[in-house]
Amino acid sequence: MNKKGKNTPQEFIFQKKNYTIMFIGLACIALGFILMSGGGTDDPNTFNPEIFSFRRIRLAPTLVIIGFALEVLAILVPAKKKESNSK
Repeated sequence: MNKKGKNTPQEFIFQKKNYTIMFIGLACIALGFILMSGGGTDDPNTFNPEIFSFRRIRLAPTLVIIGFALEVLAILVPAKKKESNSK
């Protein structure tokens, strides 16, 4: 209820399209961090060249950056306002 005692319907800030883009962005970020993981070794005296693979150096960080860009895009995409013809 607002100050005048009238019930106003609750509305979300974003539309379904915005939330869809947000979830896609979160999935890209999560996939990027998963692809970055691993490549270590149990023996600190042994070098593992796998840490410099294309997947960890180029692909994973690119996916994370794309995911963050999608998050910003999801916030900036304007929501369509509903027309209310109440007199």
